[in-house]
Amino acid sequence: MSEVLPDATTTVHLLRHGEVYNPEGVLYGRATGYHLSELGRAMADRVAERVGDRDITHIVSSPLERAQETAAPLATVRGVEVGTDERLIESENYFAGRPFSVTRGLLLNPAAWPHLRNPMKPSWGEAYTAIAARMWAAVEDAREAADGHEAVLVSHQLPIWVTRLFAEKRRFVHNPRSRKCTLCSLTSFGFDADRLVSVSYSEPAGDLIPAGARKDPFSAGGAEE
Repeated sequence: MSEVLPDATTTVHLLRHGEVYNPEGVLYGRATGYHLSELGRAMADRVAERVGDRDITHIVSSPLERAQETAAPLATVRGVEVGTDERLIESENYFAGRPFSVTRGLLLNPAAWPHLRNPMKPSWGEAYTAIAARMWAAVEDAREAADGHEAVLVSHQLPIWVTRLFAEKRRFVHNPRSRKCTLCSLTSFGFDADRLVSVSYSEPAGDLIPAGARKDPFSAGGAEE
């Protein structure tokens, strides 16, 4: 795991969930009933194995099953109860619930165009600014709860990436394939009191990530926005 700056007294990690069992390649969004695959469970176990000796005193998860299941092994190792926070949930998406191969075809369907007109809203779903606001509020609450220690928030690819862009004061508009937020990765924020002093990234389960999942964020195991 990457080191934070020496003057960081509290660290909040955003952990993306592991691979999901999704043989039909559905863009599942906020749908319930999507659980970790066998590989996804192995990824969650690997995270617990590799960061379970850190000073993690606070663990909170998105309410969706795949995030809760990713949090469980680490919580067991740390002896910490997993909290649930709706602010960590996946972003809204008009195209959720459809196989992603069909979703790509919708780009050629004029009826779908009104939902694709504004990349900043985004018109296909929840605004980037709204995602950043709810996620950063959750980060701040976790920083306070874990004051002087470390916290882990389990969430989803787009919310985590937008939070990093917000923290680094970067533009929200981006190519989804450029997101540095693979399965079971950690995006970590180091704080000195309430001041953000570092942002780092690591992949504690990186040795288990399929090559295709690195190249395509919309693969069957990672069909998120």
